[in-house]
Amino acid sequence: MSIRVLMLGWEFPPFISGGLGTACYGLTRAMENLDVNITMLLPVGTWSLEGKPHSYFELEAGADENPAHITFKPVPSELPNPYHHPRPQSLRLRCAGSIGGYDGNLVERVDDYAKRCVELIEEPSFDVIHAHDWVTFPAGMALSAKFSKPLVVHIHATEFDRSGEWVNHKIYEIERRGLEAASAVMAVSQYTANILVERYGVTQQKIRVVHNGIQPKPLSRRDSAEADGQRIVLFLGRVTGQKGPYHFVDAAERVLKRLQNVKFVIAGWGDLAPAIIEEVATKRLGSKILFTGFLRGDQVDRAYRAADVYVMPSVSEPFGLTAVEAMQQGVPVILSKTTGVGEILRRGAVKIDFWDAEKIAKTIVNILSDRALAERLVRNGQEEIRPLTWEVAARKCL
Repeated sequence: MSIRVLMLGWEFPPFISGGLGTACYGLTRAMENLDVNITMLLPVGTWSLEGKPHSYFELEAGADENPAHITFKPVPSELPNPYHHPRPQSLRLRCAGSIGGYDGNLVERVDDYAKRCVELIEEPSFDVIHAHDWVTFPAGMALSAKFSKPLVVHIHATEFDRSGEWVNHKIYEIERRGLEAASAVMAVSQYTANILVERYGVTQQKIRVVHNGIQPKPLSRRDSAEADGQRIVLFLGRVTGQKGPYHFVDAAERVLKRLQNVKFVIAGWGDLAPAIIEEVATKRLGSKILFTGFLRGDQVDRAYRAADVYVMPSVSEPFGLTAVEAMQQGVPVILSKTTGVGEILRRGAVKIDFWDAEKIAKTIVNILSDRALAERLVRNGQEEIRPLTWEVAARKCL
């Protein structure tokens, strides 16, 4: 018997601000292949694309793929921009680094989104509700109560990941109530599951760990040194406190005291970007630490292909899809110890405390100086990510 899922999201291609949109895309496409019938509710805003107004829903409906088992239902809302995401310019799947920070009215918009979802869905033509992250939890709880259908919540990040100890208490309370109301909880890593147990009081028995997958593509390996001999060290993601950009800059400064043929690239944008740019200028490292701004689609792949080392110094990273993407492109990876993806990359990445800039710097130098070490990391990492598919994740979800 086919399962009918009412799925609640707040981003989906072409609207992507991070791993959640990528995960929703991968999961729904894989579930479709498993003959799951999905009704996906998405907030709909309007923006200008090449001078012509388009709705969020119309853009997705015009994509090349025509899903047979996925019905998209637009929900009028101002939610498509919860993290001040730049206006999309294409139908590309992936983007790197949104402009961070919460809008002052975001919680009110979340409540309004929930009311509109309840008004839109008149019949319980589904078996289970699957809600992604706190933005959709109020809608999920209201629909679950209205139709007496079980609610499953999917945690891609918590307020403690985003804000550390300085949490927004309104958002924390929405998360807590959603977790309590859920029949089951899916976490993208055991790292995240531990936070749910310790910070939210969720029982471990209620949680299922479902690691994210990755779109299959040929595993690659290459020597990416530029023609002028410069090596590239890459940071890719939102430039926010959660992602540890200050630690990246600190490590870069230390590396440049040892090696001169290295450039550091910060790909993405976020609320800390202006401060990081100012920090780099103060250190007089503007010619060595480069900022690309927000990247989309093929630009992301080109950034990986140009890199000799990928560094993810996240203070708290529920999963870390970019590390897997870098490894898939044949780039050696350095991770902070506070990441979910480290549960998979046991031998295929070097794991260091995010605050230990000196050790990060020494490891960057070692990888750039020791080709055998770099190749061993890539080889081990690519072996470890090979089983990591969206089909596996979808089957676990089901």
